Amino acid sequence: MKTLPSQLLFFFQSKTTKRNLNTLWKFFIFLGLIICLYSALFHGLMVYEGRDYSWITGFYWTMTVMSTLGFGDITFHSDLGLLFTMFVLVSGVLFLLIILPFTFIQFFYAPWLEAQEKARTPRAVPEEMQGHVIITGIDPISTRLIERLVKENIPYVIVTADVQEANTLIDQGFSVVVGEPDLPSTYWNLNINSAALAILNNDDMINTNLAFTIREANRTVPIVANATYAHSIDILEYTGNIHVFQFMKMLGESLSLRTIGVGMTSNIIGRFNELLISEMPALGTELVGKSLAQAGVRQATGVTVIGLMEEGKFLPSSPHTIITHKSILMLAGSASQIEAFDQKYLVKMDKVNDEIEVLILGGGRVGNAAAETLAKSGVKYRIVEKRPIKTEGPDRENYILGDAADINTLKAAGIEKAKSVIVTTHSDDMNIYLTFYCRQLRSDIQIISRSILERNVAKLHMAGADLVMSYASLGAGKIYQLLQPDGISLFTEGLTVLRRKAGIDFAGKTIMNSGIREKTGCSIIAIKRHAQIIPSPSPDVELEENDELVVMGTTENEPLFLAL
Repeated sequence: MKTLPSQLLFFFQSKTTKRNLNTLWKFFIFLGLIICLYSALFHGLMVYEGRDYSWITGFYWTMTVMSTLGFGDITFHSDLGLLFTMFVLVSGVLFLLIILPFTFIQFFYAPWLEAQEKARTPRAVPEEMQGHVIITGIDPISTRLIERLVKENIPYVIVTADVQEANTLIDQGFSVVVGEPDLPSTYWNLNINSAALAILNNDDMINTNLAFTIREANRTVPIVANATYAHSIDILEYTGNIHVFQFMKMLGESLSLRTIGVGMTSNIIGRFNELLISEMPALGTELVGKSLAQAGVRQATGVTVIGLMEEGKFLPSSPHTIITHKSILMLAGSASQIEAFDQKYLVKMDKVNDEIEVLILGGGRVGNAAAETLAKSGVKYRIVEKRPIKTEGPDRENYILGDAADINTLKAAGIEKAKSVIVTTHSDDMNIYLTFYCRQLRSDIQIISRSILERNVAKLHMAGADLVMSYASLGAGKIYQLLQPDGISLFTEGLTVLRRKAGIDFAGKTIMNSGIREKTGCSIIAIKRHAQIIPSPSPDVELEENDELVVMGTTENEPLFLAL
């Protein structure tokens, strides 16, 4: 909390404040002169009535009448005196009860509150701050990333020029600095020379301006920018040492790669040196209906099945865990092991030439990116879009103009025969609605949905989605991988990755005999031994005292593991 002197400094250094105070003082002087005039007239009228009072009594009478208190202890007897009393009363109501409060609030109280707001928002970060992340705007990606940064004790700061927005973010618990993002001095105040990364998450033109501004302040700090259009990438990359992503396009590609008919492969969601953590939908594979023991995934590929995600919830793996068509396998292994898994369990479907295989609801950037990926794979698709401008052009035969919430539109698009539906609208509310609607129409169709906010992932699963991809987690994961190349960039809700020394408690024991999974529900996904990483170690591997165990489990498992 800022001290009173700093608040006064912000208050009095403003030219507007000085002008307001000057106006306020003039009003007070005018009001004082009015009171003096009324007091003098009071004495004159009292002399006229043959009475005499002190000057203090004159001021007392004037103040009580103007403020409408009117104690009644001093009154005039003549009509002239009574008329004067009424005039003083009316003018008192006007000056003291109407003009004075308005003037005080307008020229003093409101500016004082504004000065307090400015005083509580910092203009610079502490000089000792280093290795921090500078974020130029708040959005679902940056919000999700900040959650991970806080968990990993990595400092960050959000910069904004809007004091009101800054105070709102501060009240929500964010670290914020007020400054103009297009001024180099702002980034000097943010210790740009000691920063680990700068993130630009505005539109392309603003990002370009900010990228050049940052380069004016510092030539080497890494920058991450989100580009809306492909032609903006070259312009943004001109500033140097900048990583430009099209997160919307990446999301569309990821959604399409999970449809039946494209050939689903595992999706890398985290990494730790040579260890890869990935997810793979079981739908369409030979694994559906089998227990993990019957599936024999480790024996066939060397990959460790950490657990299953079903409807957004993590289920720890056990030999008797049954894989269903809604299961998403959480895998850990080396690159070669993950590749072996993909080769063995690759899903390929026979294509019917004249049959629409995938329905895309929404023809925006995400929907078009998904369509491009499907086209490259030779998969027939149809896009449902209600904006006429989107349905015009060389690819218009793949568009259906209409509302995806209209059953006739969906039937015209081919929902009765399609194998998959991709829901890509830019509203989570609409995505939930359409997901539920499609599930009611077709209980057997694969539904893949986009989620903008992480909190809506579980709702989309409840509505009937087989797979949900979070825009926030996708973008945050990519940025975190750049920030911590050797870290574990896992953004799956409810999962956590922990590390600890094996110590004498586990030294000499095999992983199978250590009892870690049985006691805590966590799975050992890697061992760091003598600066080398052993990914997806076999249950027969004997642990050494100085081994660093890398385990994965739920947030509920974390205290159990740390208590070992």
